Amino acid sequence: MYILTEIFSRKSGITQPSALHQVPCTQRRPAYQNSQPKAHARHFGYFHSQSSIRNPKSAIRNPIPATRNSQPKPHAKHFGYFHSQSSIRNPHSAIRNPIPASRIPHSSSSIQHRASSIQRRASGFTLLEILLAFLILAIVVSTILGSFNAVFSTTDTLENSGKYYDMAKNCLNRMTLDLTALYVTQPPFYKKPEFDDPPDPYRIVGSNADIGGIGFASLRFTSRAHIALDNSSRGGIAEIVYYVQTRTDGQHVLKRADHLFPYPPFEETGGDPVLCQHVKSLAFKYYNAEGEESDEWNSDTDDFDHATPTAIGIQLEIGTESESYAFETTVRLAVHRKKLE
Repeated sequence: MYILTEIFSRKSGITQPSALHQVPCTQRRPAYQNSQPKAHARHFGYFHSQSSIRNPKSAIRNPIPATRNSQPKPHAKHFGYFHSQSSIRNPHSAIRNPIPASRIPHSSSSIQHRASSIQRRASGFTLLEILLAFLILAIVVSTILGSFNAVFSTTDTLENSGKYYDMAKNCLNRMTLDLTALYVTQPPFYKKPEFDDPPDPYRIVGSNADIGGIGFASLRFTSRAHIALDNSSRGGIAEIVYYVQTRTDGQHVLKRADHLFPYPPFEETGGDPVLCQHVKSLAFKYYNAEGEESDEWNSDTDDFDHATPTAIGIQLEIGTESESYAFETTVRLAVHRKKLE
């Protein structure tokens, strides 16, 4: 399709068609572009390319501020980033995806190293690393739990041992006080007994007895350390007997019998006070004037020449089946009777 264009003659001023030009319809221009002089791109406040001047609509849709091209293009480093050739040609893409100049690799090996490190980070932990982490965690937890168990078991042991130590201390202190206040009949008030004479009421007798398959010692003597259990104010020389008794639950306890004169025949009773519980063994050691040791003693017989020991040793063991605590002390007697010829 073609259109007719009129050529005006400037000389005659008469409008007459002088020639016909064939112009394709795709290249025809609006009349206002030929009737008015072309305005400079800066009149619109923007800088347009050649295609945008020919098509103002496209220029309005994608305006580019004139200030960006009114000055010479700064170097890429002025922006603080390094842009590739494509980013300089297209400033919008450069601003959207800036790449710091410090991060630009300088060799192919560094690029490969960075790519491999990124790939390793993306892949996560290996199975061996996970198993090793679990192993370390198990070791740490086991160590902590073992420490707690050791602390708690040590605390229980200390509490039990403290209880046994206090009980043994009180027991030995009581026995020491009783033996320190020992009373012995001295000659001439004491005479060798005849065949039919009654035994000496102030004698010292130490013996061993088998209780439940275990040998326990007993000791009978007289002392001024009387303890009244019936709120009686009467004092005197008391007969004191140490003996071990078995309870119904199988526990062995050390008891102390205390009676004033006249001394009744000795019998084990439930009313005697308990000196110590959980007794595993009890033994007495008797020492004469020469320092000789004996497991038994009877000051009213010829076997010991009617003499009394100068010192008595006490060996006490208490505890349970799994643990034992042994205690030992020696009491030097304040008075003793020498051998009678």
